[in-house]
Amino acid sequence: MLLAMIASAVLVFSVVLIHYELLRAVSAWLPHIALPPRPRILVVIAVAFAAHTIEVWLYAMAYYLLSDHFGIGHFGGQFQGDFSEYLYFSTVTYTTVGFGDVYPLGALRLMAGVESLVGLLMIAWSASFTYLAMERFWDLHGPRA
Repeated sequence: MLLAMIASAVLVFSVVLIHYELLRAVSAWLPHIALPPRPRILVVIAVAFAAHTIEVWLYAMAYYLLSDHFGIGHFGGQFQGDFSEYLYFSTVTYTTVGFGDVYPLGALRLMAGVESLVGLLMIAWSASFTYLAMERFWDLHGPRA
């Protein structure tokens, strides 16, 4: 359980750092690019989506390593052991969908719970960041006809 707690703490720190750095970079870059407002918002959405994708993959790799190489838990349900299934589980956990067809056993349960909380926070962060970007660039649309 201690290894799962340490891994969870490292993953939380890593995910927050990835999210912060990508959103900070796009925030600094957007005012300097010659794009109309709509494409700027699409860039914001693309960068936020990229951050979430990297974070989901990071958790999937951690599940793979901790389950297959460190043996701190395993998965039950419709789980065959392919990396794509670790990625699938990470995606449904991060997004808090939680279908239940694949579920963690052992110490990986703690990590999955933390991933859900982190995913929820990162999604909310992306939503608020997108709102702020829209507010910042909304007036560039000009007057409504």
